[in-house]
Formats: sequence, C-alpha cells, structure tokens
Amino acid sequence: MTTDISKKGPGDDVPKVRPAEAIKAIPVRHFGRYVAAVLAIGVLATIVYAFSQGDINWGAIPDNFFDDRILRGVRETLILTFLSMLIGVVGGVVLAVMRLSKNPVTSSIAWFYIWFFRGTPVLVQLFVWFNLGFVFDYVNLGPVYKDEWSDFMTPFLTALLGLGLNEAAYMAEICRAGLLSVDEGQTEAAHALGMSHNKTLRRVVLPQAMRVVVPPTGNEFINMLKTTSLVAAVQYYELLKYAQDIGTSSGATVEALLLAACWYLIMTSVLSVGQFYLERYYARGSSRSLPATPFQKIKANMLSLSNRGTGGVPQ
Repeated sequence: MTTDISKKGPGDDVPKVRPAEAIKAIPVRHFGRYVAAVLAIGVLATIVYAFSQGDINWGAIPDNFFDDRILRGVRETLILTFLSMLIGVVGGVVLAVMRLSKNPVTSSIAWFYIWFFRGTPVLVQLFVWFNLGFVFDYVNLGPVYKDEWSDFMTPFLTALLGLGLNEAAYMAEICRAGLLSVDEGQTEAAHALGMSHNKTLRRVVLPQAMRVVVPPTGNEFINMLKTTSLVAAVQYYELLKYAQDIGTSSGATVEALLLAACWYLIMTSVLSVGQFYLERYYARGSSRSLPATPFQKIKANMLSLSNRGTGGVPQ
C-alpha cells in the first residue's frame, strides 16, 4: 500500500496577495461654493450694469488720466504720505519707549499724548492746527525765526502736523506691542554680556520686534495714503483737491472723483505689493517656509487645475 506524503514548504501556507489596484480619487463636491460664486457674479454684474446705464461720461476719465494737475496731485499725495509716516514712525518709537519707561512722568506724558490724539478725529485736528492763529498771533523763536501764525502755518505744514502727529499715537501702540513681544530673557542676556540699555534696544529688541511691527505698519502706510484726502479741507492741493477742481471746471464732477479713485487704487496696490515683500523679508527665521509669492501662487493654482483635469493624478 502506497501512501502519498505531500511536502509543503515554509511559504506554502502564506496567502497570495493580489497586486494593489490604482486608487481613483474623486474630489468632494461643494455645491455651496458654486451657489455662492453664482450669487457673487450676479451681484457684480448688476452693479456693473447699473453704472453702465448711469449718466456718466466714461470717456472723460482716460482723457484726464494723465492731466498735469492730476499728476501733480499724485506727487503731492505721495510726498505728504511719506513725510507724515516718517513723523509717525519716529514719534511712535519714541512714545512707545516712553510708555514702557519706569519713569512715571515720561510714561504719563506718553499715555496722555496717545489718549488725546487717538480720541479725536483727524479732521478736527487739522482744523485746530489751521485755526490756531486765534490763540497764537505770532511764532517767536527769538533770533532764529519770527513771523505771524497765518504765514507760518501753511496748508502743507497743517497737513503734515495733523497727519504725522496723529499717526504717531497709533504707531506708538504698534511699536509697544512689538517691543512687548520680545522675550525678556533676550534683554537679560544682553545685559549679562555688558550691553547698555540703548545698545540692547537697538541691536537685540528692535530687530526682533520688527516681525510684529511691520505688518500693521504697512496697513497704516496704506491707510495714510487714503487719509491724505482729508487735507483738501484745509486747502492743501493734493490728488483729491486737484480732481475736484477739474470736475468743477469741466462739469464732470463724478467722473473726476472716479478718476481720483482709480489713482488711489493704483497707488495702494503698489504699496500692498511692497508690504508683502517686506513682510516676507522679516519672516525669515520665524517660520519654516516663507509665504508664497504671487507668481508662486499662480503656478501652484495652475498645477492644481491641471491635476484636476487628469483625474487627480499628477502628470
């Protein structure tokens, strides 16, 4: 009698595994997004249609876009913006240091300054500076300068003081927040190395505080550019004032205002790009990856769209 003995190897009991099939990823459909997009496009189309049917001479905008008065107004607006922000930033740093000082006198003075200038509207401050001639008849600085207040306080100086000193109050709080964001151990370590208080502030604290200070400062810069339109009330000729004069002389009042709005959009857009790259510069070392530039975002969106078109499989 013959017995068949089947011999099994050590791997014969292991089940065979089928090769993995390609997984087809199906993106989740967000119908709410499509509805919101349709509604947004509908509202935008309605607004555009309403403006197209209005009694507006759209040809007057390109005709006066590069008018000499408009370009002069753009130049004066930029000059006033930069000088006012310079006063605001320098004054804000000084006030922030005074506010954080252990001296109760300097701290109280800084607190009162911030309280007063943040608590009153900019337009009111401009009018106060413009009409201080009712309080001071002359400006007497001894042998250096002496003149009547009305001749001393020109529209340009009124605009510069009104905007710059008001901005210093806001920049003081921004700078104070930036200084407080730096760990106290940094200051203690600098003092342990023998660095003076002023040297520690310049070389250790302020460079680290810039990451917190720069983003809101950029917003303040853009806001200052638009706030300069208020100085037309004190007869200083900048972009809005020149646009109003063009609208009055030509009878195209609304068109002149839309022209000024176009220039404001152009200038704020340029400043926004500069703000982005400045923030990106100071973000080095604080995050593992820097924020993507606009070109990098466009490239990433194009690759995302191409991947979706191929069923989610990268080519």
